[in-house]
Amino acid sequence: MAETAVKKKAYIGTGRRKTAVARVRLYDGTGKIVINKRTLESYFTEVKDHNAVLAALQLTEMQNKIDARILVNGGGFTGQAGAICQGVARALKTMFSETAEKEGLGEEGPAGGMVKKLRDSGYLTRDGRMKERKKYGRKGARRSFQFSKR
Repeated sequence: MAETAVKKKAYIGTGRRKTAVARVRLYDGTGKIVINKRTLESYFTEVKDHNAVLAALQLTEMQNKIDARILVNGGGFTGQAGAICQGVARALKTMFSETAEKEGLGEEGPAGGMVKKLRDSGYLTRDGRMKERKKYGRKGARRSFQFSKR
């Protein structure tokens, strides 16, 4: 009568870019990526955003071995793609560090090499560039009103 639901092991990562925040969960699977309950192709229409999401998975050759469920909010599409990229990389880092602990390899094993690949490629580094705030007495962050001498 009562079916027991088998819980899959989820690897969690959080990514941020500008004002976008992405919460990423990776599961063992076939390569299906769902973003805010939509497929990757329907959520990101531009190729550069599509590639940013898949970049960390392609680097570690895990694209067809992992399913991803992603919740992202805030920012625009490019910021969200950058946040997802960092979130996926962080989730992969936790996955590889757990497998290294199970095998007792530490940092020297193949999992440690994957984390080094991700770090060297810049996927684990937060891009701190934000929009500069508008200042009083100015038109924007830096632009002044036109000066008239006479």
